[in-house]
Amino acid sequence: MRHQSLAGTALLFLSLLQTGCGSSGGTSSATVTTPAQQTPSQPQTPQLSIKVPTAANSWVEGNSKETESIIQTNGIRNWRRSSDTIVTYLRLGKTGELELALNAKVLSGTSALEVSLGGVSKKVELSNTALQQVYVGKFSVSKPGYQKIVLRGISASAEVFADINDIFIGGSAVGSDSYFIKDEFYWGRRGPSVHLNYPSPTNAAVEYFYSELTVPAGQDVIGSYYMANGFGQGYFGIQVNSASERRVLFSVWSPYETDDPSKIPPEDRVQLLRKGPEVQTGEFGNEGSGGQSYLVYPWRADNTYKFLLKAKPGDNNSTDYSAWFYAPEQASWRLIASFRRPKTQTWLTHHHAFLENFIPEAGQFSREAQYGNGWIRTAAGEWLPLQQASFSYDDTAKRQSRWDYQGGVKNGRFYLKNGGFFDDFTTYGSKFSREATAAPVLDLTQLP
Repeated sequence: MRHQSLAGTALLFLSLLQTGCGSSGGTSSATVTTPAQQTPSQPQTPQLSIKVPTAANSWVEGNSKETESIIQTNGIRNWRRSSDTIVTYLRLGKTGELELALNAKVLSGTSALEVSLGGVSKKVELSNTALQQVYVGKFSVSKPGYQKIVLRGISASAEVFADINDIFIGGSAVGSDSYFIKDEFYWGRRGPSVHLNYPSPTNAAVEYFYSELTVPAGQDVIGSYYMANGFGQGYFGIQVNSASERRVLFSVWSPYETDDPSKIPPEDRVQLLRKGPEVQTGEFGNEGSGGQSYLVYPWRADNTYKFLLKAKPGDNNSTDYSAWFYAPEQASWRLIASFRRPKTQTWLTHHHAFLENFIPEAGQFSREAQYGNGWIRTAAGEWLPLQQASFSYDDTAKRQSRWDYQGGVKNGRFYLKNGGFFDDFTTYGSKFSREATAAPVLDLTQLP
């Protein structure tokens, strides 16, 4: 429901090419021979049957740039540096024994890898040049929830450590309550989108929607969109596009349903009425289509920003939507844009907020947003607080591909959290309430 740029493309990165070398670590160590190295007198290692694709469930730890280079659509590739640690996540519903094997190969010679879980490390040597299941060993799972499998490169004869397509799992800790991303790799790697849905406290026509949004320190992760004012026909919030760029984003969907804006008939196109200084406008696609506007603005974590949205149905079977943004650094309201949506006669409906990540390589990081002091104003001029909210999530969570989703009340504000593979998830449909605060003091006639 949000777009990273007008073209909707993700950031592209280049990896540094260096020969991998390093040293191992961990609390225990065991050298494992591959099946190709075994003699007839050695016992056969077990063949595990449950396959965890590395393409969907692995990241270069803490590094989105290297993740895009190394984690490819067919698995781990181009892994050259010992400083690039690979992490793979899966969720287990019970404790017990977890057995691991790598579906891997080397390009030539021999590679040594370290595989760790729960503070225990095992060393495995690879010399097979065709993909095969290479047994690593058994690990103890002491608590259910997300498990973090860590791969480190120790040494390699070739330029890369290994190609690893999958991690195979088995053992008493694995069962029907074991979860990982099996399909929809792109959406699964992005992680679950989470939502707060505000029931309207009135049946009267709603003209304005006001809210305040705070991103806590350290939670302003690249690839995050913190949507403050959602409504039935669009959304309004802030996002982190890169290390050097942040935006205020306001979009309105066309009534014509398509992911390709070029296919929208002229009579169904969202029309720009006006925009604020320095605001960029255009069209968006890929997740519905319509009119988009954004202001490049260096908003900061821990600062509270204000959002005001207006809807006004016209008498020509259209509705005008306007969005204003208040930055404490400038102590003034700024117009983002006003759009006219054709074939629409409505006041503001479906008041909501959401939080999402739009860069798959950043799905390994947690992000949080706090939503405070939400209000609506009726067309008759009455301000009413939004004190209730219910929690929901998207199809990624419904498919049980990811379980790192959360919402609730914190410090008198509603909050949302996702990504990073934490264990304490919130049940779909959970309801929250907060204390009412002071109504916004606004001179609506003086808005730019």
